[in-house]
Amino acid sequence: MQKTILKYVKGLSADANSWERRNHKKYGNITNVCRQIEYDMRHGVTKEELLASFSKIHTHSSYRALRRDSDSMSRLLEIEEHFTTPKAVTPLW
Repeated sequence: MQKTILKYVKGLSADANSWERRNHKKYGNITNVCRQIEYDMRHGVTKEELLASFSKIHTHSSYRALRRDSDSMSRLLEIEEHFTTPKAVTPLW
């Protein structure tokens, strides 16, 4: 799960080859990333582990270069908002 988050947050490298660009275009959007994280949550990852990985990216020194990039941080916040905002429940009647 953390590998999926980091891959999305880092984005596509400047020297990516055509295969990497094609796969990023196909699978590298917010919908697919959230779908993969939700799949991981159905198979054992807890909400606390997810929030801990977000916290680790925000505070750990090994992600310092990632925190300097404003685009990366906006992508991280986009994922965080998806999993931390309460979902609206619509009545069935």
